[in-house]
Amino acid sequence: MSKDSALIDTRTPSPPYGYSRECTHSREQQIHIVAEFHAHKIRPSRIAYRVGIDIAFIEELIAGETEQERFPRLVAYYRRQRYQQRMSDSAVRRGVARYELEQRIEREFTQEVDL
Repeated sequence: MSKDSALIDTRTPSPPYGYSRECTHSREQQIHIVAEFHAHKIRPSRIAYRVGIDIAFIEELIAGETEQERFPRLVAYYRRQRYQQRMSDSAVRRGVARYELEQRIEREFTQEVDL
């Protein structure tokens, strides 16, 4: 192996062909999708597999290398939305089960916000 070929990285940043689907979303849509999935605690590799977004781009967003100000705001928005949805879904339960579920949802939301 020559010195020059060792410096060239021929790996692709995406999962191997056949591992993920083709991404048909615009960059703007991808940012929103990643923020929503991240708010729902879905792993980057799973996001790449399910939607076809480049895993390197997903990791850049999560690490704060790209869209440093906007991405955290979007994640916070989707976390609040998830919190409100979970609280409204808890209305199906009654009594102690409902109270305990709402307490757990509140505790998880508070922990996510503190991150």
